[in-house]
Amino acid sequence: MKYKILGPLIVVSLLCFGFYQKQELPEGFVYVKSIIPDLNVELKYYTTNNFVGDTIDGYNSNKLILTKAAAEKLKLVQDELQEQNLCLLVHDGYRPQRAVNHFVRWARVLNDTVNKSVFYPNVQKRNLFKAGYIASKSGHSRGSTIDLTVIDGNTGKPLDMGSPFDFFGEQSWVDYDGISEVQKKNRQILQRVMLKHNFRNYPKEWWHFTLRWEPFPKTYFDFEVE
Repeated sequence: MKYKILGPLIVVSLLCFGFYQKQELPEGFVYVKSIIPDLNVELKYYTTNNFVGDTIDGYNSNKLILTKAAAEKLKLVQDELQEQNLCLLVHDGYRPQRAVNHFVRWARVLNDTVNKSVFYPNVQKRNLFKAGYIASKSGHSRGSTIDLTVIDGNTGKPLDMGSPFDFFGEQSWVDYDGISEVQKKNRQILQRVMLKHNFRNYPKEWWHFTLRWEPFPKTYFDFEVE
C-alpha cells in the first residue's frame, strides 16, 4: 500500500472538519481516560454482545464519558482496588438519550429475541417495561451513572459475580441469596468500595451505581459517544 503525504491545505481542511479532534463535550463532562489512563473499558453497547444483540444508537466509539465529578470519584475507587491487586472494568457510563430510545423501540418488537437465552431467559419480552428493565429515561443519560465490575490484576479476568452484566432476573439483585459465598464476597468488594466513594447502588443490579449529589440530576443529555 502506498501512502501519500498530505499537503498543508488538505491537513487544515481535515482539522476544520474534526477528523483529528475529539468532540467537544458539554461543560462538566470528561473522557474518563483523561483522569484514569489505566482504566479498562469495554462498552457493551458499542458491540453486539448485549441484550439487544446489536450496536446501540449513539455509541460510535469505545470511549467512556462521565461527568468530571463522577470520573474523579471513580479514580479513588480504582486507586483503592489497585492496592488489593484488583482493577475496574467498565461496561457503560454516559448513555445518550437516543440509545435509550433504541432500547424502547427494540422492546416493542416482541419477536426480536436473539439474545433472550443469555440475558433474560426467565422474563417474557412483553414484560420488560412492567418489570422495570426497560424505561423511557435512564440515569445514565445524566452522566453520573456507571455500570462496572472488578477484574483480577494478575489475570485480567472478571471476578465471578454470580450473574452476567445486564442479566434481567433476581440473580442480579445485590442481596440475592442463591449464589456461592465466593460470589457474594466478590459482590461486596465492589459494593463497599463504590459506596465508600459516594456512589449509591441500585439494589436490583449489582453492577449499577450513581454518584450521590450528581451535578445534573434533572438533565438528560443526547450527544453521541465518539
